[in-house]
Amino acid sequence: MPQPAGRDNLCELLPVYRDGLLQDTLPFWLTDQCLDHQHGGYLTCRDADGTVVDTDKGVWQQGRFAWLLSKLFNTVEQNSQWLDAAELGIRFLDKHCYDPLGGRMWFQVTRDGRPIRKRRYAFSESFASIAYAQYSKATRQPEYAAKAIAAFERFVDHNTNPPVAEAKFEPARRMRSIGFPMITMATAQELREAIGFSRADHWIDQGIAIIERDFVRDDQEVVMETISHDGEILNHFDGRTLNPGHAIEAAWFILWEGKLRNEPRLISLGTKMLRWMWQRGWDPQYGGMLSFVDLHGGPVPEYWHDMKFWWPHNETIIATLLAYLLTEDKQFLRWHQQVHEWSYRHFPDPERREWFGYLRRDAAISSTLKGNLWKGPFHLPRMQLLCWKLLEEML
Repeated sequence: MPQPAGRDNLCELLPVYRDGLLQDTLPFWLTDQCLDHQHGGYLTCRDADGTVVDTDKGVWQQGRFAWLLSKLFNTVEQNSQWLDAAELGIRFLDKHCYDPLGGRMWFQVTRDGRPIRKRRYAFSESFASIAYAQYSKATRQPEYAAKAIAAFERFVDHNTNPPVAEAKFEPARRMRSIGFPMITMATAQELREAIGFSRADHWIDQGIAIIERDFVRDDQEVVMETISHDGEILNHFDGRTLNPGHAIEAAWFILWEGKLRNEPRLISLGTKMLRWMWQRGWDPQYGGMLSFVDLHGGPVPEYWHDMKFWWPHNETIIATLLAYLLTEDKQFLRWHQQVHEWSYRHFPDPERREWFGYLRRDAAISSTLKGNLWKGPFHLPRMQLLCWKLLEEML
């Protein structure tokens, strides 16, 4: 594995990300086991060798994979296979993933599209939105741009005005998560790039403002995951539990915006968030990013708190590389080297492609699954695509 010892050596990582995406990750998913030509959409619940272990379909993964394929068509190569595969997901979303009674999207459906369940939150809508936007750009069909905006507005409206019956917390302890402002920001960024969404900057600015005001706490050098409805830190398990990977993902969304606007204030905010959450999340004993940690260093109630999941490592690889390229601070380069080397040593399956998703704290494989309702063709290929393009731009 090439060692990113300095800025000049980073170019050696470009083919690691590019070829990993095009020759390893994509071929694992672009198979008849995944592409459901009978019912549409994608079968993403897959074991190490690609065997489908459950035919239920997560709506998140339908939108996410359709987004990835459309994005690749728009930014890498106008490959008809990618666009045809994207259409499978888009058509499935349209036909099966909306509740006809209320307009909300399902979270999980059967293989042929019968609804199984809906979540209280509306993240299915955010992933459908970015899929529609990139598909509209790829096909030049304006009706999908309209669908992208409609799905985004449904996502925002549901999270800002949730129905009383669907509120997650009762009045005794109303709470807010960083998830909504950060995904609002990231979705608006995609819609701006793909379809020129006129309200994108408004929602991006609002998301950043909420994160900076309510979740970034200078007095404790921390990015909170959950706070009270009024913005206070709650001295309970939910309030004290931090999610370093999530905060680092939010950090690189802000860094990305700082890069696009050439705005030092945003770059400073993003790097601050990254520094704090790296220091809290990196496992000094075994390496890798811990899933959850306590605000005060105490015990965490989730039994999987010290496991190593694939996606925080994907987000940290992006964040550290982006932070270094924007600041030339060699600490970020060293961190990128650490997380890159640890991740590529433990997650990939060189014999059967793609990455395992779930490791124990000492990096032993906890599950052979490479896909389920949560893991699919999104975090890993997004990381590979973004890092490839960042390094290409650097060169």
